[in-house]
Amino acid sequence: MARPRTTSTEAGKSAIQVIERLVGLLDELAGHPDPVSLKELSAKTGLHPSTAHRILNDLVMARFVDRTEPGTYQLGIRLLELGNLVKARLNVRDAAMGPMRELHRAIGQPVNLSIRQADEIVYIERALSERSGMQVVRAVGGRAPLHLTSVGKLFLAADDPRNVRAYATRTGLAGHTRNSITDVGQLERELALVRARGYARDNEELELGVRCVAAGIRDDQGKLVAGLSISAPADFHQDDWIDRLCQTAASISASLGFEAGE
Repeated sequence: MARPRTTSTEAGKSAIQVIERLVGLLDELAGHPDPVSLKELSAKTGLHPSTAHRILNDLVMARFVDRTEPGTYQLGIRLLELGNLVKARLNVRDAAMGPMRELHRAIGQPVNLSIRQADEIVYIERALSERSGMQVVRAVGGRAPLHLTSVGKLFLAADDPRNVRAYATRTGLAGHTRNSITDVGQLERELALVRARGYARDNEELELGVRCVAAGIRDDQGKLVAGLSISAPADFHQDDWIDRLCQTAASISASLGFEAGE
């Protein structure tokens, strides 16, 4: 006998139902400082014990929930890891906006705040105005490959050399312009310069006619969490901006609790 087909609408409702049940279990666990039994979780959420057990097993596999002993659960360490990531990004944006606007007023060019996500950077904030002198192609939320951007080079320079080679293998170091770095040896030499200088450059490697320079922002643990960059038309870019950029990034890092020299 043929099984009845599941429509896309039914599948969507089923997926939403699973998510609602999952969130309900997490919320219930969040309300208890100590581990909670399956029996209590089932009673509090109204889920059948077998349903609650199945969802909890999936959450344990994903490290969102820990099984402290058979039939007893508590929130998992992965939630703390993800929460710290979100907290760091929000704090960076809050800490950076004032200094970014001040830097933009001083130089008249777009100032960008970016973070790393996997093999790309993501623009999470920008300070600019009509007098910026150039059109911004990538809006807030836009992405770009690490090796083609000044901020991306900061993150690669801070990474383990083996991870950089793995990145090169994964991405193939695809280029966007004639200036793009597409050779792993050349990239490694560029990253050595970044470490020596303390800042990174993008010399029309992502977009022809646009040059960028970036300095890193670190948190209270000394971890590189974001990059601050200046974008400008290639023929207008000024090296005089670099010291001020680095000072601005350092002041943002200090507001996040980073102490230079530690």
